[in-house]
Amino acid sequence: MEKLIITAAICGAEVLKEHNPAVPYTVSEIVREAKSAYDAGASIIHLHVRYDDGTPTQDKARFKECIDAIKAVIPDVIIQPSTGGAVGMTNDERLQPTELNPEMATLDCGTLNFGGDEVFENTENTIKYFGKRMIERGIKPELEVFDKSMIDMALRLRKKGFINDPMHFDFVMGVNGGIDGTLRDFVFMRGSIPPEATYTVAGVGRYEFPLAALAIIDGGHVRVGFEDNVYLSKGVLAKSNGELVEKVVRLAKEFGREIATPAEARQILGLRAVLK
Repeated sequence: MEKLIITAAICGAEVLKEHNPAVPYTVSEIVREAKSAYDAGASIIHLHVRYDDGTPTQDKARFKECIDAIKAVIPDVIIQPSTGGAVGMTNDERLQPTELNPEMATLDCGTLNFGGDEVFENTENTIKYFGKRMIERGIKPELEVFDKSMIDMALRLRKKGFINDPMHFDFVMGVNGGIDGTLRDFVFMRGSIPPEATYTVAGVGRYEFPLAALAIIDGGHVRVGFEDNVYLSKGVLAKSNGELVEKVVRLAKEFGREIATPAEARQILGLRAVLK
């Protein structure tokens, strides 16, 4: 079985210090959390950025500042910027970090009702636009799918040339408006992707660690972090992203999965050809 790639989604665009005081806003806080996750075993940092007051931004200069600061401390880590941004941002605003030519970036494959009046909009033309940009710049897309229909969209757009093989999916499960985080739903999502594709599972809230265990057993990969869940266990706030990664590492050891280094993750995901 392949070694386990752990992704740490260290801050997101919606979670706040009010939810957990350790959620990072400033550049130094983002570096602190990235290093804590890396030291614990994460090989990929899924990156949103904030201004110092916590306001989410897709500003290219802020991304560069954060990426440069992270790389100065942990130069071999894979940094995967989000192109999801925050609800209400324009396509070009969301795409700004791709101008920095990262190895990977996220590509959201459908529209989602986040709750209340918040709609995370990703039309078919938006997905095509993002996919074309990533192909042009040699960026590996992590295909963010919040339900089965988004997998189907990604597969259709692959046939049309907007997404290249080999495909790598991220099943984001347990989000309000998306697919639930049950065993049934995991099996459904897992069985819907091509056999040659790789996948990561991001379980939101209470689903984080049960889904991590399923992915570990199945041979998939795992995402954890404050973006998805701020608790180490029920009612116990995690002190850092590193604590969440450490828990996944313990689960992996119980099930006999070794942890991938950044170099091994690059090989598994086919990133070596696009290293800058």
